[in-house]
Amino acid sequence: MRRLKTGDKVVVIAGANKGKEGKIIRVLEDKVIIEGVNIRKKHLKPKNNNGTGEIVEREAPIHASNVMHIDPKTKKPTRIGIEIKDGKKVRIAKKSKEKID
Repeated sequence: MRRLKTGDKVVVIAGANKGKEGKIIRVLEDKVIIEGVNIRKKHLKPKNNNGTGEIVEREAPIHASNVMHIDPKTKKPTRIGIEIKDGKKVRIAKKSKEKID
């Protein structure tokens, strides 16, 4: 069971984007893409013969170890734990013991 999932609110805790918050757009194997964080410019070639290329800004992946989940109760970074309730695994915030899912 992955601890970070698409749609989770996270904060970056290390690197050039430290302190920025956002929602996870996509989870890769050991990296995550966060909305509005780690913006990079990508140069695109022309699509047809008489067209022009363009430069677009996109979010680049960040390693999952550099982000922390935001506690739903205290709004501060927290680690994620797993508890078994009624035979199902449930993610909880370690600081406030609040259910995340």
